[in-house]
Amino acid sequence: MQQPVAAQENCSPRALDDQSLSSESSPMGSFRVLAESLEHVRLFPAKRMVYARLVLAAMAAIIVAKSFWFGRWGGWASRELADFDAFHIVAQRVWIGDLEQVYHFETLLKMQAAVAGAAPSFMPWTYPPQYGLLIAPFAFLPVGVGYLLFTASTLAFYIATLRALARDHFAHVLVVLFPALSVTIGCGQNGFLTAGLIGLICLNIERRPLLAGIALGVMVIKPHLVIAVSVCLLAMRSWVALAAAAAVVLASSLVCTILFGWQIWIAWLGAIRESTSYLEQGLYPLFRMISAYAALSTTGFSPKVAFWGQVVVAALALLAVMLTVFLVATRGFSQRFLLGTATIVSAMISPYAYDYDLSMLGVGLALLLPELGKVASPTERSAIYALILLAGGYGLLQSARLAMEFGQRVDLNEHFAPAIAGFAMMTVLALLLKMLWRAAWPALVPPRAAK
Repeated sequence: MQQPVAAQENCSPRALDDQSLSSESSPMGSFRVLAESLEHVRLFPAKRMVYARLVLAAMAAIIVAKSFWFGRWGGWASRELADFDAFHIVAQRVWIGDLEQVYHFETLLKMQAAVAGAAPSFMPWTYPPQYGLLIAPFAFLPVGVGYLLFTASTLAFYIATLRALARDHFAHVLVVLFPALSVTIGCGQNGFLTAGLIGLICLNIERRPLLAGIALGVMVIKPHLVIAVSVCLLAMRSWVALAAAAAVVLASSLVCTILFGWQIWIAWLGAIRESTSYLEQGLYPLFRMISAYAALSTTGFSPKVAFWGQVVVAALALLAVMLTVFLVATRGFSQRFLLGTATIVSAMISPYAYDYDLSMLGVGLALLLPELGKVASPTERSAIYALILLAGGYGLLQSARLAMEFGQRVDLNEHFAPAIAGFAMMTVLALLLKMLWRAAWPALVPPRAAK
């Protein structure tokens, strides 16, 4: 059978050597089928359209069903709170005029209990005040309608940005990211919004740096997800974008100070300190997290060891960005490839990252795919796709399992489940570093002079 065009065009001699090592006779030979199957789809426009439509239809069906769930229709009149419920509560406090109260966890717990009608699973609030302003309009809508509008609009934004970046790899990326996208839809989180903003940065950084900078500035709502992307822009000397981002952050901070008073920042910093204590005590659902900290904590390591493990992973993530900068300068790789690497590793830097943040990996994958064959064999690409699928679906499957075993109102923190997604993400990082180092090695080691 003829190999996909992408594989033919994008494989360097070293990558081809790796492919030959991954022949069908080797134990890992059959694993390469995943990459070849997914990548082969791009050769057939009709098949790409079918795959994309199936994934989009499935996501639309989940949104409709969850709208009824959030709206407490029928048998869902009594239910647990989810993430969008927390957004709705905070949006109401903006108009009431006491937003700083959501940063006091005891007070916030009472607010959530009043909505849930029982002792809820507590959801701490550590977003900066800018996010409260952003979601404030949803306070005027019933929670089910608000969820529908928020999720549908942010998903549409994400899909439009992803399609512009991925082009004929769009269906491929959707299939790999489907579990993570389903998680985001299910809880009504903002993963589509943040991933769409990151996609907007990558899409416009070269031709419209001002727009890219504005999008980067709006990411003040979740700044820990763009650390590596910001380092990437520094390396690219995108001064206009960085200046625009700084202006957006400063202007929005000034607006929040005028509206909420200077005490809002003290309250926010207090919430961050308290949430750090919660994380050290393991009070967050660590099995839903994708960080090295969560993975090490659930393995039995102390918070201090887990923290330093996270520091090491963050340093390695930034090393991956620097290696890619080197490849752009010396080996002819594109800036799209650099932005893709930075986007993927940005999800690995903070200890506080969840499976619903994985939507941003779709942006990174869309940017990497055209050149991924230069540095990765089919077996390595298959491993990356499988690990992303695992990271996106693991928390969802564990939540469903625990709910089935212990009931709908189970406290998931009381039942141990390892943070497998964190290990999956660390393995993705290790594979990226291996591939980038292998590609950079010929330029790092100068040829020996002839005697």
